[in-house]
Amino acid sequence: MATIYDVAKRANVSAMTVSRVINNGSSIKESTRLRVEKAIKELDYIPNRSAQSLISKDTKLLSLLITDVANPFFTSIARGAEDKAHEKGYQLVFSNSDENIEKETSYIRSAVSRGIDGMLLTPSGDFSIQNINILTKYKIPFVLVDRSLKGIESDIVHGDNSDGTKKLMDHLFENGHRTIGFVTGPSSISNVRERGDAYKQFIKDNKLPFNEKWTFQTDLARMQTLSYINLLLEASKEDRPTAILCSNNFLAADLVNNMNKMGLHVPDDISVVCFDDPHAIQMPNSFFTVVNQPAYKFGYTGMEMLIDRIEGKSGKEHKEIVYDTELIIRQSTKKIN
Repeated sequence: MATIYDVAKRANVSAMTVSRVINNGSSIKESTRLRVEKAIKELDYIPNRSAQSLISKDTKLLSLLITDVANPFFTSIARGAEDKAHEKGYQLVFSNSDENIEKETSYIRSAVSRGIDGMLLTPSGDFSIQNINILTKYKIPFVLVDRSLKGIESDIVHGDNSDGTKKLMDHLFENGHRTIGFVTGPSSISNVRERGDAYKQFIKDNKLPFNEKWTFQTDLARMQTLSYINLLLEASKEDRPTAILCSNNFLAADLVNNMNKMGLHVPDDISVVCFDDPHAIQMPNSFFTVVNQPAYKFGYTGMEMLIDRIEGKSGKEHKEIVYDTELIIRQSTKKIN
């Protein structure tokens, strides 16, 4: 791990000069500034801006990095994480990546520079491995929540994606649906893959008809479900699915809103089910049939695992905690003949 003195040596300047460059000090020659910045980049040096941590190596500062704070699922994770951190005497810094790897990188580097003791994070996708490597390089403990990363050994807490998908598919099947579509996010996200695999397995196990046109993949930050609806409308009513499973709550909300605009009604024309509630508060007249995940527990337990890791209370083996899902049946599905 590079230090300010390594940068100074590489740039052939004093450590004070490096510090002035980092803090945008005045009266520094442009050639010197460029030389220092080049050395910082070559050494992948991240300045630690926390004087407290330089002395004690213990900031009592933790970071939570999630992908969409507007999503009630992640809001509940944040609530659980904050409650546990406060209970244990830690301060928590929140960041939101918007499913964007560049924003995720920026927030992680910023968190490292602040001298955090550990991070609880939901990776934006498989490319997040490069950012996990930053945490590993600086020996910062981390715990993954909701999503895993291939080849990364870490503590993790998440829901049972396969069983949750099966619960939704079973509900549709038991209500007479045999042609079931699937709207999902990028395959670079672990739980998207797991839900997709479970959807395909259910289709296979129950010998249901399958049509590639019934499945649709879109970006979670820039959802394009209207394109999917237009494809459905181009087909005859007999060639459309009678039900659609959405792997994400906001996808389901976007899908239904666009269906309404195009004259398709849920559940009269098509039933819709999804993971997690799209709305922050579950009201008696809540609309969507969902499998609910205990998001608050994700955050609370994940933060507990992180603090145990920081305080040396965890063993060498990493823990994986998988929570069951709960099927909640509401008005977005109906029985068909």
